[in-house]
Amino acid sequence: MKKLLIVLLFFVAAHSMAQTTNAFIEPYRLAVASNKTTNLVFPFAIQSVDRGSGEVLVQKADGAENILHIKAARDSFTETNLTVITTDGKLYSFLVGYDPAPAHLNITFNREGASEANAWFKISGKVVGKKKIFHHVKAEHADMQLRLRGLYINNDVFYFQFVLSNRSNVSYDIDAIRFTIKDKQKSKRTASQESELQSLYQYGNAKAVKGKAVNSFVVAVPKFTLPDNKYLHIHLLEKNGGRDLELRLKNGKLMDAKVIL
Repeated sequence: MKKLLIVLLFFVAAHSMAQTTNAFIEPYRLAVASNKTTNLVFPFAIQSVDRGSGEVLVQKADGAENILHIKAARDSFTETNLTVITTDGKLYSFLVGYDPAPAHLNITFNREGASEANAWFKISGKVVGKKKIFHHVKAEHADMQLRLRGLYINNDVFYFQFVLSNRSNVSYDIDAIRFTIKDKQKSKRTASQESELQSLYQYGNAKAVKGKAVNSFVVAVPKFTLPDNKYLHIHLLEKNGGRDLELRLKNGKLMDAKVIL
């Protein structure tokens, strides 16, 4: 009987070891500034916070156990990490870098949304380095050039691959990039119908281009199509300037999107 029990325990232990697998938690990329506060909103109360270095200042919000304030202790610090554990046992891992103008100051996490943002980040990272597939989709004005280098699709999300070139000595600060569906022809008798699309994610430097420099970036937008009487208007606006750039795309270009996995 004792031998039989030992054999059974051996098989149970072996089965348990066979079922054990490694799981890795991918960190989120987080940009912070020294003169701006970034706010992280978690679905549950914060249980503990661990900083990789003192270059990052963190503090729980007064009266809200699930909100964390983050700020850089100084400019241009070396990338570090941050770990947050919430009361539901969830671990959030971040790679924290310095950015004088973070694209997002208020970030909300939930089970589904966090995984989506991580997927957008991974796909955008693949898209940004892809070779050119569009050759003549560009706009030029005052020594600035905006080129749509490629268009990709994954899980019903479009990934627009842009290259912004500054041929002048004057830096170019980006105020916004807008995607709007517009009518091809406007009639005086008919009100023009315009619909602005909200981007899901931006990857790369879509904030500023120094003089004589080139920036590549990716913008993720929910999948859509265009009827024959409409076009997509992409409008890049310069902050405190007049060097705006505009692209027009017909539905045929959207249909040329390449699948990326």
